[in-house]
Formats: sequence, structure tokens, C-alpha cells
Amino acid sequence: MKLKKYFFKSVTSTNDIAAKKIKKNVSSGIIIAKKQTKGRGRYGNKWISMNNNLFMSVFFNLNSNTSISNLTIVSCSIVRKSILKFIKQNIKIKKPNDLIINRKKVCGILQEMIFYKNKKFAIIGIGINVNNSPNINNYPTTYLNFFTKKKITSFKIYNEIKINFEMYLNNLK
Repeated sequence: MKLKKYFFKSVTSTNDIAAKKIKKNVSSGIIIAKKQTKGRGRYGNKWISMNNNLFMSVFFNLNSNTSISNLTIVSCSIVRKSILKFIKQNIKIKKPNDLIINRKKVCGILQEMIFYKNKKFAIIGIGINVNNSPNINNYPTTYLNFFTKKKITSFKIYNEIKINFEMYLNNLK
């Protein structure tokens, strides 16, 4: 399955745009935005979307017996594998949905499921600190280019994530 890219300069949340696409009968794709004004994490927590980082959501029709917990594990693994192509740091998955380098958060992943016209859809929001990271009291953060000599672009990371999600979805068939 090929995932079509939908690029936006600015959105409230890439997950919000994915939900709107689904309600317009688009069954799969990737939303990517240069700027996100109201990114969110689990339980309505705010995701601080700093400029020059990666904000994207992958969405697709989901088999009805796929659980959100299994999807969370798969999503974290796909994003981790994608990032490891560019950096050689140890990246840990902090359950349920964060990626950590040296005990600092570098990525948050938010899975949401919606039902539309008797079909189940997964929306996987991915926020990766590529070029900078916010200062959050009692929650250390970092960014990918802190660990590299040669700058990684958001586009290269996006493209690797896209390839890995497409392989995953093709194996589900």
C-alpha cells in the first residue's frame, strides 16, 4: 500500500487533519506539517511543537481485531527503526508511546482510533524533536541533531517512516 502525502504549512494537529481526511472518504495517507499549533499527547496533554521539527500523522483502515496496544508497540518500533537509520544512539521505548535517548524524550507517538461508516481507522501522530527540543520542568528532552555530525532533515526521517509503515501495511494483507 502506498501512502499519499498531504503537506500543510500550518495545522492545529496533524491527527485532526487525518480525521477530517477520513471523513472525506480518504482511507489512508500521511499528514505532514511544517507547523503544528495545538499538538497533543495522551490524555489531552499538550505536545510542544517547536519550529524545524517533524510533525506527522499516518492514517489507515484498520482490521477490526487489531488492538490499540499492539498498534502502539508496532508504531513505536517502526519510528525507532526509522530513526536508527540516521543515528547510532541507543533509543529506548518508554511505555506506552515515547522514544527516549539518554533518559531524555526525543519523540512522542499518539495513536487514536476512529470509526467512520462502519470502518475502523488508526491515526498515528508522530512528533519528533529533530533540530531542537522544549525545556519542560521535570521532563528532560533532547533532539536528534544533537547526536549527529551531519544534520538529519525532517524530510529524510519522514521518508524512512513512510517506507517502514508501507512495508508494515503491505504485510497485513
